[in-house]
Amino acid sequence: MTSIVVCFGEILLRMSPALEGHWLQDARMPVFVGGAEANVACALASWNQPVAYCTAMPDNYLSRDMAAWLEGRGVDTSPVLWTGQRVGAYYLPQGSDLQHAGVIYDRAGSAFAGLAAGAIDWDLVLQDAGWFHFSAISPALTPSVAALCREGLEAATRKGLSISVDLNYRSKLWQYGVSPVSVMPSLVEYCDVVMGNLWAAESLLGIPVDKDVHQQGSKQRYLDHSRSTSEAILARYPRCRRVAHTFRFEKVSEGLHYYATLFSRDGGLHVSREFRTDAVVDKVGSGDCFMGGLIYGGVQGWDPQRTIDYAAAAAIGKLQEKGDSTRQTVAQVLQTIQQHA
Repeated sequence: MTSIVVCFGEILLRMSPALEGHWLQDARMPVFVGGAEANVACALASWNQPVAYCTAMPDNYLSRDMAAWLEGRGVDTSPVLWTGQRVGAYYLPQGSDLQHAGVIYDRAGSAFAGLAAGAIDWDLVLQDAGWFHFSAISPALTPSVAALCREGLEAATRKGLSISVDLNYRSKLWQYGVSPVSVMPSLVEYCDVVMGNLWAAESLLGIPVDKDVHQQGSKQRYLDHSRSTSEAILARYPRCRRVAHTFRFEKVSEGLHYYATLFSRDGGLHVSREFRTDAVVDKVGSGDCFMGGLIYGGVQGWDPQRTIDYAAAAAIGKLQEKGDSTRQTVAQVLQTIQQHA
């Protein structure tokens, strides 16, 4: 039987208002189911990888509709904890990016943010799992959620699972009086696969980035920095086997360029094909789709080059889809790779 990937994190609703108040004039605002780990789960389900999603939601019709939507996408929601009073949400103007200032979070007091160590029966949730995934977003919410993440990581380690983390850095979420560098390194110690970008590694792990890297501006400079950052992570975290970085650059005259790297402890640096697109429909969820590709390649036992090409192709494909999560099939991702041969 194929082992299950368990994704753990907060389910969210994304409110996507049109700019300049048109959402009020039209009395209309698109709403999407989101959350980094839910997006990863949906990507894996689209590729027929068995996946379960562990989160917390209040037991009301809104949450049940969201759970049914995930089930319809092929995600097992049996690990959902039905508790609390509200689902977290965020507001992001159409066409915006989560890294920019336009995002407004409405997550305080959510069912997930209210979780604490002991709330989840990890042995039950992970009983059929072969892989456990979380992101740096969850430990950013509250110290009690950070403690719960550690509890899950300890359980996954006891069971011999592969563990991955996405170093999502959201400065607006780290509001409980501690530096991310005082929390994340001790959680990354449990991880086999670490994904992010150079700047997240600095913000969350304290691994410095050359302040002039943008001024240098060359692809080779970024690749050299990816190698040195990856080597630093592998030296600091003996369990880690693979480190992935993504690079996304957008220019009006040239469209969007996207490539990624995967540094393997036993195989060195692997660079994906460089992908380009002029058709960016929605910037949300591309990194989550990339993370899903890394996990998918790992579960399939692919070599690093095949894995990084697949993950990067999936990410560029997600930019051409509306909503937080991808619906691409494996065949469509492979076609994207061939188109950029």
